[in-house]
Amino acid sequence: MNSMRKTLVIVGVMMLVATACTTGSTSDETTPSTVATTTEPSGSVTTPDSTAPSAAGTTPAPDFPDGLDWLNVEQSLDLEMLRGKVVLLDFWTYGCINCIHIIPDLKRLEAEFPDDLIVIGVHSAKFANEGETDNIREIIQRYDLRHPVVNDVNFDVWDSWGARAWPTVALIDPMGNAVGMHSGEGVYEVVQPVIANLVAEFGSTGDLDPTPLPIRLEQDQSPNTVLSYPGKIHADPSSDRIFISDTGHHQIIAATDDGTVTAVFGSGIEGFDDGTGTASSFSSPQGLVVDGDTLYVADTNNHAIRQIDLATGSVTTLAGTGAKGWPPIGGGLDDVDLNSPWALEISGDLLYVANAGTHQIWTIDLISDTAAPSVGSGAEGTSNGPLLEAALAQPSGLTLDPDGILYFADSESSSIRSAEIAAPDGVTGLVAGGVKNLFEFGDQDGAGSEARFQHPLGIDWHDGRLLVADTYNSKIKSVDLSTRSAVSLFGSEQGWRDGTDPLFYEPGGISVDGDILWVADTNNHAIRRVDLRTGVTSTVVPSGLDAFTTVPGDKDFRGMVVTLATVSAGTGAADLVLDVELPDGYKVNDEASSSILLSDDGGVASFPGGNRIDLTGATFPVVIPFDLHEGLGTVTADLALVWCRKDAEGLCLLEQTRFEIPLDVSESGPSASIRLSLQLETP
Repeated sequence: MNSMRKTLVIVGVMMLVATACTTGSTSDETTPSTVATTTEPSGSVTTPDSTAPSAAGTTPAPDFPDGLDWLNVEQSLDLEMLRGKVVLLDFWTYGCINCIHIIPDLKRLEAEFPDDLIVIGVHSAKFANEGETDNIREIIQRYDLRHPVVNDVNFDVWDSWGARAWPTVALIDPMGNAVGMHSGEGVYEVVQPVIANLVAEFGSTGDLDPTPLPIRLEQDQSPNTVLSYPGKIHADPSSDRIFISDTGHHQIIAATDDGTVTAVFGSGIEGFDDGTGTASSFSSPQGLVVDGDTLYVADTNNHAIRQIDLATGSVTTLAGTGAKGWPPIGGGLDDVDLNSPWALEISGDLLYVANAGTHQIWTIDLISDTAAPSVGSGAEGTSNGPLLEAALAQPSGLTLDPDGILYFADSESSSIRSAEIAAPDGVTGLVAGGVKNLFEFGDQDGAGSEARFQHPLGIDWHDGRLLVADTYNSKIKSVDLSTRSAVSLFGSEQGWRDGTDPLFYEPGGISVDGDILWVADTNNHAIRRVDLRTGVTSTVVPSGLDAFTTVPGDKDFRGMVVTLATVSAGTGAADLVLDVELPDGYKVNDEASSSILLSDDGGVASFPGGNRIDLTGATFPVVIPFDLHEGLGTVTADLALVWCRKDAEGLCLLEQTRFEIPLDVSESGPSASIRLSLQLETP
């Protein structure tokens, strides 16, 4: 794929010179005939100042067509409803790494202009799977998007604006006129001055309307889950443990192969902190690999590689500063900048990194403490050749065979490719899937270039073949390396079902341990176990996670908080009555542990039965005796309840609720029986 320099002259005051990569044409009539995915922008923008002409547009912006599906909002929107707001349209498709990269810019702009700016995501899908509204709903929750999103499934909005690249943003002034467009990353620096001028200009004339839109967040309509969009999994045969990237919770979970949780790394709050266990933090971690007592983590949104000492639980940063690196330049591990690392593999002292954001595979030398590109020129494409001249397309899964050949799931080209990483004159090659352009995707068994995948993210070598998480097809496939023949093994339409005819929902990671295939079933928020001998799939629910989710006095508790009115009570014996009403057909899971954790601030209560009460498989109400002592204080009861459908125990939900109970205890006070009530709704 050849890069081209494109000059976009924008309406009004926005101008940009950007570098874009054409991705070729497509025969799909619902997609544009010329589409580009943009790399990092290089160029300049003219910024308005106090002496500049009006920032307002002069041409009415095209309105939204009727009949489109809208998300994160109570009703369909039109330009008349948006009058009085600065509107930023974000043209995106959810598998595009460049689109993911501008999300922090959008959130920053929303925080800076909370009353005057409305961001609207215009989702114009590249892949067929991405065009489904339910799948867009999942990705909105995965990336915590809190602005309206419209499913532009037939590219109607895209065409009306003349968009040609993912991502592209467009601005509309408060009178409904088009201001300009920008393609590529670096959105904040380009559009912030224009938005600021629009807000100042229209604010001075009284034409801004601070009235909030009728937002209805998708995430508020969905229950909490035990895991949240787990992206990758790694099985370690030497310790009989599995390691899970609980991506949506920004944590790494270690468990035995029966699902018993032995350690959790990361606080559950997004961040970039070293520390021990849950005193550390991550940001949307993905790839994992174990070497001895060290677990390496691709900390994707921190653009870093973290390492965990499994003996001590200490989390440190191996490489990456937290900055998104562009252009891709190697260097020492203390100051090198990575770009959305997504997958890891290791061989001796060399750690391979799928640096998805630069469309490359990097190598970290653990002896010299350096990192540098080793496969891929940095251009996005499908061309093969010498390692550093090849064009890759968002590599997102890595595996090595016994001969030292590195195989990678090249997600945006929907192909499985190889790199002779150990050879001095090594080259890349196609194993199976598309090779002509980035639009050769589908769901077709076959050999070599006849096979079709749809945005595969996971890959692992097993006994002369590659097992592939064909993510957007919700399938597990196998590629015979001797014939390059790809066949579907497990899965069909997206969904959830165990047994010999299982269903998956956008699985993102896989790992083989002997005859067991472990699957991070991302959109099902589940870990699946596939017996490759029998073909039977089961769902493994992490058990014991509640011991790591709440800590007495933890101010970062991420569940719902219920504060009761002050209770006047007498000293001596008392009861807490926990009454949880579950929907019909649901129960507390019998195997995954649930509990309530009790703590006291003020010395007014003690718990002779211990402060952690086991609720695994409980039926309600549950009576918890405790003792009261004279004084003023607060009892906190942190509930962590794993509940599931009776006919689908593998798909579990997590309820986390904190009850805060202020107490006024005296010798003359009445005996106390304090009821804690909670009603759970059908998901």
